[in-house]
Amino acid sequence: MMHTAVGWHVEMEFQEDDQHTRAAAMVRLPDGTEVRSHGQASRHHTDSNQPRVGEEIAGARALNDLAMQLLGKAHEEIDTDSGRMSHPINV
Repeated sequence: MMHTAVGWHVEMEFQEDDQHTRAAAMVRLPDGTEVRSHGQASRHHTDSNQPRVGEEIAGARALNDLAMQLLGKAHEEIDTDSGRMSHPINV
């Protein structure tokens, strides 16, 4: 059995103000395909200003969306290649 190392390049950027954090995520796959997603977080006015927490929440939401898009892409490729309907499993 032959093992091949494959790497993905993932980028994450944030935009923040006093109340909101927005995250943009992008993964570049070995075939050149790019998948992009977004996530956001809002700070309640009574919470202390903790930008790192907003980044973690917005980033997690963007990565979760990215994961769901990748699952959908994989199932489309399975369906196209096999000629049958695959059954996605929700995470």
